[in-house]
Amino acid sequence: MLISAAAALLSGCEAPSNPLLEKFDAPFEAAPFDKIKTEHYLPAFRYGMEEGRREINAIADNTDAPTFENTIAALDYSGASLVRTEGVFFNLNEAETSPEMQRIAQEVTPLLTEYSNDITLNEKLFARVKAVYDSADRSALSPEQTTLLEKTYKWFTRSGAGLSEADKAKYRELSSRLATLKLSFKQNALNETNAYVLTVTDSSDLKGLPALAVEQAKETAKSKGLDGWAFTLHQPSYAPFMKYAENRDLRKKLYTAASVKGNQGNENDNNETIREIVNIRLQTAQLLGYKTYADYTLEERMAQNTANVNQLLNELLTASKPFAQKEIAEVQACAERHGASFALQPYDWSFYAEKLREEKYSLDDEALRPYYKLDNVLKGVFGLAERLYGVTFKENKEIPVYHPDVKAYEVYGKNGEFLALYYADLHPREGKRSGAWMNDIRPQLRRGEHVQRPHIINVCNLTKPTGSKPALLTFAEANTILHEFGHALHGMLTDCTYPSLSGTSVYRDFVELPSQLMENWGTEKEFLDMFAVHYETGEKIPAALIEKIIASQTYLAGYSSLRQLSFGMLDMAYHTIDASFTGSVADFEQSAIAATLLLPTVEGASLSTSFGHIFSGGYAAGYYSYKWSEVLDADAFSVFKKNGIFDSATANSFLTNILTKGGSEHPLVLYKRFRGQAPTIDALLQREGFTKR
Repeated sequence: MLISAAAALLSGCEAPSNPLLEKFDAPFEAAPFDKIKTEHYLPAFRYGMEEGRREINAIADNTDAPTFENTIAALDYSGASLVRTEGVFFNLNEAETSPEMQRIAQEVTPLLTEYSNDITLNEKLFARVKAVYDSADRSALSPEQTTLLEKTYKWFTRSGAGLSEADKAKYRELSSRLATLKLSFKQNALNETNAYVLTVTDSSDLKGLPALAVEQAKETAKSKGLDGWAFTLHQPSYAPFMKYAENRDLRKKLYTAASVKGNQGNENDNNETIREIVNIRLQTAQLLGYKTYADYTLEERMAQNTANVNQLLNELLTASKPFAQKEIAEVQACAERHGASFALQPYDWSFYAEKLREEKYSLDDEALRPYYKLDNVLKGVFGLAERLYGVTFKENKEIPVYHPDVKAYEVYGKNGEFLALYYADLHPREGKRSGAWMNDIRPQLRRGEHVQRPHIINVCNLTKPTGSKPALLTFAEANTILHEFGHALHGMLTDCTYPSLSGTSVYRDFVELPSQLMENWGTEKEFLDMFAVHYETGEKIPAALIEKIIASQTYLAGYSSLRQLSFGMLDMAYHTIDASFTGSVADFEQSAIAATLLLPTVEGASLSTSFGHIFSGGYAAGYYSYKWSEVLDADAFSVFKKNGIFDSATANSFLTNILTKGGSEHPLVLYKRFRGQAPTIDALLQREGFTKR
């Protein structure tokens, strides 16, 4: 019986065809994006939750003695239909959304929260989970089974299973409201990003801009029915303008627009949303017996507690701030050499920092673009995966995609075995949120003889092709692909049994290791020689240019470190409060990041009101993870540098001990198995130049 037929029986009537509730018959059971319409989502969600509840009730009502298999494993495998619908819908709601998709998200999000709460607050089910947890012979369980058992038990206890009935009701109320608020925050930020356009009609205002940026702005204006040139807050448009445009007033205008997103007192304002999110997280943590939300979160992180996080942030602040202060002075002096009679403002920074970089290294980002044609960069990262891990990629145009920009690839292992489907969606558009990310459309798992391989997606906002040129990337954009592809490898190469442990289902402060590690190859000549050729002449990127790239790697490292630390410190400040937050978001932010500020603040600017990582994403009390993972990736790459950047034994060790393992064991155990010791901060300080400048 097809699932759609089962759904029809549940409703008591004949149901129309719904591709989400039928067998996916595209190659490799790929999602039928070409058949799915927005009206299919709500019925699929409703059916998935109904089916999931039946499976959960069957586990809870089982009269057999609770065991790992009939309780813990059965629970992890439950809800497959719902997981499938979520994998399609929420990926599209990030990458190709619409007002109708957003309305569906608003409707379904509280239902999904209620569904999750119905599981963790089910007394009969928790009694079975606890019985297995208390009585299981852990010596008879594999490491992965032991991890799943402990993770499942903690999921229940950390989700209110041990609360009184009154407190359970409160927990339901708080979690449902939080889910809705996070979605609203995200939609407000996207609305603000899409709403702003800087239109230039006088060609003299384009002075300094590269020809490619001007051509793209012309095409953007045309697509919006505007005269002249249009610049937006999407990074491929915004970044070149801030770096090259000589018109300081327009730089200020564009910078201000980017900085006040969510802080304009309009329908998209996020200030009250932030206060409510922070307070709900605090109330939830305290309801569960923790002093702060950070205490609650860090219990399940490598860092373990706020003291360790703050120690890391403060150590890096102490190490990097003196260098950042010198860098500010250097850029100020450069600005004055170029006729500036003012103290640097934030909207001046990229412009004069780029001029100083050209002075110091004779290196211009635009001179690098011809060597970073997008198609070649993709061949390069695919080639790197093949050289390190034996992975190969084959484009398949028969696999349905949700937008013409998206490409789909079959992925195979060194022995020719099918590993995954990989989707690449790399250019900005109005239906896509800003930034870059990886996600799975379906997870990897094994159940008996059945092996389900993952479907993985990378979504970015990189420079688009124009009418006269292919997509030519900046060095930073090429690094973005390396970073997100590292996440993708973590998802594609996973080899776990249970879906909740596979791929990137790891501690938040471990998940960035594979991605940040990949960035290290971006300055290695052996790697660049594999793909970096001039898109017109076919000439390899000159060795002298590579040397300049390498020499410039520590350029503004202190300033960049402080910027990341400001995000981490702001995040920790919000989530270590132990009393209700009722004050000004702007004042709170300024106090939290004061130690990292080296430039004046533009009136109305706010990091917080568009800080999606912590207010709509999964990095609350976890943004420090980027710096934590930098410690890990620098330490890990030091092994490659010692043994050879393509050393097969080192690569195989990273593959077998990190990439295939997902969250099947504690990350420190996995890391030590690869590295032979715990990580230290030494390699990062050396890489950043903080030990010798």
